[in-house]
Amino acid sequence: MSQVKDLVDAIDAFITGSKADGTWNAIKASCIMAGWDNLNGALTPLAGTAPTNHNFVSGDYDRKTGLTGTGSEYLDTNRACDADPQNDQHVAVYTTTPESGASSYAYISGGASSFGASITEVLHVSSQVYFRSRNVGGAAIGSPTPTSPAFLGVSRSASSNFGWRLGGTTTTQNTNSVTSSALNVFVFSRSNATLLSRAEIAFYSVGESLDLSLLENRVTTLIADIASAIP
Repeated sequence: MSQVKDLVDAIDAFITGSKADGTWNAIKASCIMAGWDNLNGALTPLAGTAPTNHNFVSGDYDRKTGLTGTGSEYLDTNRACDADPQNDQHVAVYTTTPESGASSYAYISGGASSFGASITEVLHVSSQVYFRSRNVGGAAIGSPTPTSPAFLGVSRSASSNFGWRLGGTTTTQNTNSVTSSALNVFVFSRSNATLLSRAEIAFYSVGESLDLSLLENRVTTLIADIASAIP
């Protein structure tokens, strides 16, 4: 019973704190994918519509650390990448086991092609993390890729630039926005089920622009509180 109370208290603290920060209303689709007794609980939405599960099974889920991809699973958040205004959007994840290796994997993505089409995403590419926010072609590059639990995200609130967060620092990327992809935002892959991830992810969020540092602080505390509540 105390575990249930501790989980509820952790989620309540996250929501209450996010409201105090002014970030809560910007979160339009989100799941806390840790703490729950089973996979169905992990896919219960914190905000917005429940994601559509493609191939995750109970063995892919750990209550303390979240869902692990093996290269064949992904989540459709059921929120279109263009559901938020062109210059008012964020996507973010908290990974408890980041990507590694030389191949390319998508943590979270709204779009299907990195060149010739608008895309919003956080990618692992070899030893680097790539960030895009409603832009075509080139991406902001954050290097090196994390080797321990990390919050990763992008947020755009202007037509001329966006912010990306890695290693506890938000960096401004001066890249103009273009009309957003209409595809749904996927977690663990691009929106055409490519670059399927092998990371472990405990949280995702999609919605309007927000302060990434404030969201990171709340999510980091949330995942730590969940882990400490579970034997």
